[in-house]
Amino acid sequence: MSHHILLEVGSHFGAVTMPADLGERVQRRLDRDGVAGPVVHHPRARRWTFITGPGSPSTSVSAELFRLYTTVACAGSPVVLPSADDERTGYRVWVRPPGDTDAAPPLDTVIEAARAESGQAARPWIRRR
Repeated sequence: MSHHILLEVGSHFGAVTMPADLGERVQRRLDRDGVAGPVVHHPRARRWTFITGPGSPSTSVSAELFRLYTTVACAGSPVVLPSADDERTGYRVWVRPPGDTDAAPPLDTVIEAARAESGQAARPWIRRR
């Protein structure tokens, strides 16, 4: 029997999932800026999930993130956190586990780091008709 540890996205937490290579760059930036929080690695999918503060991006930012293969979890969505079995098998592991003093970074901070590390931050959003 498999037991999952679920974190519900909503009023206290958010989540941003992205490709592992982008996630590594984002994590380095957040560490450098002193705002890194918990991060889960999904080795088989090669994706990282950043646990953040609550919020939701604008539609235009969501579309931009989609092109980066990056998604923001909707309120009410469950995020599966690594269990002892997951960590033992390597199915789902902590890149940075939550700590007693670790606060989750603001959602906007993680989004801006992803945009910057992908080269998207410098590009203005152009609306085409």
